[in-house]
Amino acid sequence: MNPTLTKVLAWCVHGYTALGLVAAGGMAVAIFDGTPSAIRWAFWLMLIATLVDATDGALARAIKIKETLPHFDGRRLDDIVDFQTYTSLPLLLIWRTELLPADWQVVLFLPLIASAYGFCQTTAKTDDGFFLGFPSYWNIIAFYVYVLDMPAWLRVVLIVFFALMTFVPTRYLYPTHRGRLNRWTNVLGGIWSVLLVWILIRMPSEWLGGGRMDDLTHHLTLASLLFPAYYLGASWFISVRIWRRARRQHRHDITTLA
Repeated sequence: MNPTLTKVLAWCVHGYTALGLVAAGGMAVAIFDGTPSAIRWAFWLMLIATLVDATDGALARAIKIKETLPHFDGRRLDDIVDFQTYTSLPLLLIWRTELLPADWQVVLFLPLIASAYGFCQTTAKTDDGFFLGFPSYWNIIAFYVYVLDMPAWLRVVLIVFFALMTFVPTRYLYPTHRGRLNRWTNVLGGIWSVLLVWILIRMPSEWLGGGRMDDLTHHLTLASLLFPAYYLGASWFISVRIWRRARRQHRHDITTLA
């Protein structure tokens, strides 16, 4: 391929990644608007930003972007976008919509700091193709604590729990990597995304004003929780297996040395 054309395509891929910043700007405007219809638009933009994040890596690898533009760090750009769309703006949405009691809103600083810690870890992505520590999916948590009718104390518990899980060296599936389990995860994730689209379309325009989902959408919302449950369950199961294997190897090494 012509080197000039290759560079143009490489910059187009970086521009595609930067679309996440455009989505982030729209999310900020919608969140500060604060009306239920605006919040729905914020979730739409979160979904769009997630789809961009899920696909830009494959495009970058296809064009060998690191070799084509060695002086521009696309991973740093990706991290800037991700911190906005996965962490700071979803947490801002939780604050703006008053999903937590006023006295407990301070706990939102915990996931903010935990996520910053996670993004700065050089081992955040392991050599064997996993995330290490909870991978700051605060956009998903914000969505479910918003659309599901749950007590405020449970929202606080979920936020604190997953913030603390950032510091636990548990492996989490990295769906854009190769592997049979990741392929299944992508298929299930696609079905889950369709359910999210349905939920967003059917979300009442006056959600915080007493609006309520119809029964079918409510049941589909509960059914959509199966994918996050699968993702967490599979990730934790793999982590336990790795920990047990490492423990057995450690015991074997001690026995051998003895």
